[in-house]
Amino acid sequence: MHALLLNPQAVGVSGTWDFYSAHICLAYSAVLGWCTSDSWGHAKERGGDDPPKGDFPVQKKSPKLCGSNYPLSIAFIVVNEFCERFSYYGMRAVLTLYFLSFFHWDENLSTAVYHAFSALCYFTPVIGAIMADSWLGKYKTIIYLSIVYVVGHLIKSVGAIPSLGNQVVHVILSMVGLFLIALGTGGIKPCVSAFGGDQFEEEHTSERSKFFSIFYLSINAGSLISTFVTPVLRGDVKCFGEDCYALAFGVPAALMVLALVVFIAGSGLYRKTPPQGNVLLEVCKCIGFAIKNRLKNRSRQIPKRDHWLDWASEKYSKQLIGEVKMVTRVLFLFIPLPMFWALFDQQGSRWTLQATKMNADFGIYILQPDQMQFLNPLLILVFIPIFDLWLYPLINMCKFNFTPIRKMATGMILAGMAFGLAAIVEIKINETDMPRLVPEESLIRVLNLAKNPVQVTIQGRDLFQQPVEAFQNPTEYSKLILNGEHQNLHFTLQHQGSPLAFNYTVKEKSVYSLIVFEAEGSLSSRLITDLEAKPENGLAAVRFINGLSQDVNLTIDSKRFIAVQKNYSASEYSLLERDKYNNGKCITETGEFTLELGLLDFGASYTIVITNVSGGAVKTWKSEDIKANNVHMAWQLPQYVLISAGEVMFSITGLAFSYSQSPASMKSVLQAGWLLTVAVGNTLVLVVAQAAPMAQWAEFVLFTVLLFAVCVIFSIMGYFYVSVDPEDLEEKEEKRETLSRGNTINLVTQKTKL
Repeated sequence: MHALLLNPQAVGVSGTWDFYSAHICLAYSAVLGWCTSDSWGHAKERGGDDPPKGDFPVQKKSPKLCGSNYPLSIAFIVVNEFCERFSYYGMRAVLTLYFLSFFHWDENLSTAVYHAFSALCYFTPVIGAIMADSWLGKYKTIIYLSIVYVVGHLIKSVGAIPSLGNQVVHVILSMVGLFLIALGTGGIKPCVSAFGGDQFEEEHTSERSKFFSIFYLSINAGSLISTFVTPVLRGDVKCFGEDCYALAFGVPAALMVLALVVFIAGSGLYRKTPPQGNVLLEVCKCIGFAIKNRLKNRSRQIPKRDHWLDWASEKYSKQLIGEVKMVTRVLFLFIPLPMFWALFDQQGSRWTLQATKMNADFGIYILQPDQMQFLNPLLILVFIPIFDLWLYPLINMCKFNFTPIRKMATGMILAGMAFGLAAIVEIKINETDMPRLVPEESLIRVLNLAKNPVQVTIQGRDLFQQPVEAFQNPTEYSKLILNGEHQNLHFTLQHQGSPLAFNYTVKEKSVYSLIVFEAEGSLSSRLITDLEAKPENGLAAVRFINGLSQDVNLTIDSKRFIAVQKNYSASEYSLLERDKYNNGKCITETGEFTLELGLLDFGASYTIVITNVSGGAVKTWKSEDIKANNVHMAWQLPQYVLISAGEVMFSITGLAFSYSQSPASMKSVLQAGWLLTVAVGNTLVLVVAQAAPMAQWAEFVLFTVLLFAVCVIFSIMGYFYVSVDPEDLEEKEEKRETLSRGNTINLVTQKTKL
């Protein structure tokens, strides 16, 4: 999750832990500017109207909790936030695998849509802030957009029911649901924490800061629990014969319904502030007017102005222009920041897809690949006190000036290192993958199921130099070079001095096994098609070859029934969860026998040959066609540690720094800009996934190099950035404007209203 920070001076944070545990709230609440009295003070300074009268009992006092200064209403807000965060992070945790497994999209498309959704979730907070500040107020905005949120969840859950329509219906329902969820979750982002701050009276700043601590913990608790539980509902619970995505989306939907009910239940206790006007719109209008006015007054007779924003002075106050100048200085530093979020948010996409190709057996528990995401909120809770109580004081003791810019650059370096480790892990994973197939190439191997060695020769090919022993575990696949898309090949089998010839048509970009067996006293063969790639999501693939002279019906578990015809016929592949299968049944004309398959491991493909029946059990021979995943999922832990540490140093520090560098009335604009960097970062991933598909390890390296390059640029920008006190800068700006008032001449209006 994204760690964000609240300035202690803004909320009266008295302790170090409160300082950091409150940080998540600022990015959302500051978009609205929840300090009501301060906001109105600045509004009046800019010539704003008085607060509107009506259904906004600002001074209403809520009952207190157990005789304390905490209003009872915050209990409803905290529970609402926990349920909403559980709903959002739980749904998002399984989203990538839903696209991959349910829609059967490829990894690039799944990643692109996941990040398009994530980007939309961080663009829409601006819409929610404008609705709350300029039209409905926070309370009604939360209610209306929460209803949209619930409807989106319900549509998304219904779209995950396999029996409801075809894939087109599922895709349409899912995309509509995701759009509504993005509108709902993004729209209420800036409102809920701000609304919680409104419940406190101005003199209770200490209680308000502790409320944000509790609020932040509820966010992390919802994120931590949901990212661990929802993948279990998806993978360990089966419905409609497959992973239960309907349940995995349905439970978060139920939590969002509960969040809405709880929030409405506290309606009579809330202090509801009126819409105050959105400063973000005013800033945009000021910038737009300055640009437009400058373009229309390009005559050399018109004196130049010290700053391009001074061209807005004909319409906007000097104070507002000075504040916008301070904001643009910091927003300029934001330009490189999206690259960090481009890497960070791939935990739910590329890193989850990487986990599907790893060994998830932790001995006492088998972890689902999308469960690894729970490490981030867990590590954030661990790292915040460690960094604050030990790491930063230790650095200060070493007399090193660890400025905010340096902390953020260090966070970028840590995130880049995390992706470097991810690239190394990906390379190790690829060692068990099937070779990549190209046009006019195929792969082939020999399975000798006869009693004696067989020499296999393919006309015009220099393959299989040594005889293949009976039931010899096959080596790696051999590459066949073809003359076109299809080619008829001549095979010769040398068996006990007698040559036998066969012709088979081979298709390009395919994988084959040549089965050699004895039937009715003579040697025969059959060319069968193998899997071209590893089974998805860590499943195991298994097929059977019936070496008996009678048909068999196989039961692998209570749900899998496979019929295989006699005389070395082969079944289709069946996908199974990783497990030991020793209680299967084999039913023949002569009776029912026990079928033991042993361990079918993560990502492996097996061919199991039924050789004979004796002693009440079926005798089998098992061949591993594709190697099992041999890189353990625990190797992802270092990259999660690095990127979570990078988040603490980058995100917390960045928000604290930007908050301290803006005037009080402009803090909401900077927080909106911060949220937009997250949206742009997700958009970058979308572009790379679709526009420049490449090997996954190479993509990880690309992002590492890009972030390191951006880190250098950001460090240079930060080196020339001079930190300021906004109050001092405002005073200097006022003095400078006073001295320059006598030097202004009339401008050519050119139809511009001045």
